[in-house]
Amino acid sequence: MFHSYIHTCPELISCIQQIGFLPLLESGIPGYSAESMMAEECRYTVFPDGSWEWPLWEWKGSVLRDGNCVYGKFFAGKAVFISREWWPDFFNWRRSQHPLPAVGSIEDIILSTLREHGSMINRELRAACDFTGPKMRSRFDAYVTRLQMACRIVTEDFVYPTDKHGHEYGFGWSLLTTPEHLFGSDAGSCERTPEESYQRMNEHLARLLPHASEKHIQKLLK
Repeated sequence: MFHSYIHTCPELISCIQQIGFLPLLESGIPGYSAESMMAEECRYTVFPDGSWEWPLWEWKGSVLRDGNCVYGKFFAGKAVFISREWWPDFFNWRRSQHPLPAVGSIEDIILSTLREHGSMINRELRAACDFTGPKMRSRFDAYVTRLQMACRIVTEDFVYPTDKHGHEYGFGWSLLTTPEHLFGSDAGSCERTPEESYQRMNEHLARLLPHASEKHIQKLLK
């Protein structure tokens, strides 16, 4: 499907701009993910001492700070990079399918808290919304995922803890925000109707993924 492999972060950024929609990990369509497009030396590697190296994971923050794409759990609850060129159509369609949460609902409280602070790492947002009891993390994450699917929340960057030597470690925490806070109130404006946006994206993905079924493409955009 895609014949060139990615060796560097700038190549990943360029790929996102060319493709428009690029899942981070396995998408259910063979070959259609940043993970599967990585060159061999850039794949996830575990060393004998238990440490690991994963350039793709390390590049995520740099890709977002470049400012030319949007990142979040957009395809069936899985993380995807969307270029700024295609974001208005995606935003237009998804917002039409997911109205604002009811006032006072849990999703409304999460959004209101995030708007008040501008940006928050996921665990701080969870604590601020009082999701602190047993098994509350998975419940909270499910609400946040639904809000990302609705294009109400996106990932601005990634924040990593540091050891006593000041070195970052671990998989990091998502720094969450709203599209309006990140790009401005008109960043999702689109001249097309939601249905026209959907059709445009559907045709684009059908050309991009000729071996994918119509049903699978619809599942990604649903």
